[in-house]
Amino acid sequence: MFHSDTLDHLNRQLGDAAAGRIDSHALVAALRSQTALLAALTPRHRTVLEDIAMRLESARLFSGESCSFNRNDLTDALGAWLGHARAHLDRAASPA
Repeated sequence: MFHSDTLDHLNRQLGDAAAGRIDSHALVAALRSQTALLAALTPRHRTVLEDIAMRLESARLFSGESCSFNRNDLTDALGAWLGHARAHLDRAASPA
C-alpha cells in the first residue's frame, strides 16, 4: 500500500506522544503535514481526524484531566482512526 509507511510513521509518533517523548503539538503537526495521505482518504476521515487534532490541541490548555479532553481517550481515538484509515486504503487498493 502506498501510504503504509506514512501510517507506520504516524503510529510511531502516536506511541512517542503516549510515552511523553513528544508533545501533542508535535503529534498534531505530524498528522496535519501528511497531505498526500489525507488527500487519499474520504472527507469523513479528514473531518474525524481534524476533530481529534483540535481536541488534542485543546487538551494542552488544561492542566488536569477534563472529561471532554482526556488525553488517553484522545490518543486511543487517534489509534483507532489510524486503523480505520489503513483498512480504508487497503480496501481501496484491492482489485475488485
